[in-house]
Amino acid sequence: MKIIKYQLVKAATSIGANYEEAQAGSSKANFINKVDISLKEARESNYWLRLIEALEKESFELTVIINESKEIKNILGAIVKNARNN
Repeated sequence: MKIIKYQLVKAATSIGANYEEAQAGSSKANFINKVDISLKEARESNYWLRLIEALEKESFELTVIINESKEIKNILGAIVKNARNN
């Protein structure tokens, strides 16, 4: 479980770091790339959260966090889609 939680922390903190870098992107392509990386890290974070949920007894807090994780994925996906279309 310790390894899984470590992987979750790495992926989850990478979401914000890459999104922050996207804000200072040198071009539209750079912006899209960094947000896309954030999206991939959000997907990975969601995976680790679901794995933790499967291994531990269900908790309301974990369910809320997983739902918020899905919302973050949706937001980042919409940002990438909109940026590519504009």
